Amino acid sequence: MTALVDGQVTVGSLTDLTPGEGRTYVVDGRQIAVFLLPDGTVRATDAVCPHRAGPLADGQIDGAAVVCPLHQYAFRFDTGTCTTESVAPVRVYPAAIRDGAVVVRI
Repeated sequence: MTALVDGQVTVGSLTDLTPGEGRTYVVDGRQIAVFLLPDGTVRATDAVCPHRAGPLADGQIDGAAVVCPLHQYAFRFDTGTCTTESVAPVRVYPAAIRDGAVVVRI
């Protein structure tokens, strides 16, 4: 991971990610889950489910949401809102691929 520059940080290499899965990184003291979607784009959210602290990076994903592996609460990648229950939203972070690296804006 590189230092924060203008709110952006390189968390790792794109080759560290597997399509359809997530990985947790610690950025500026917070856990962030980064997901490589099957279409080759990346998304980033808080890594901890607000319901019971489930590991969101271990959840199932589709193009629009991640599902917490503990209690199946689904959180949208675009807004962070829970689509299945009245659970607090997770933060979402803009993420991109630049020169083979994954960059997240905090």
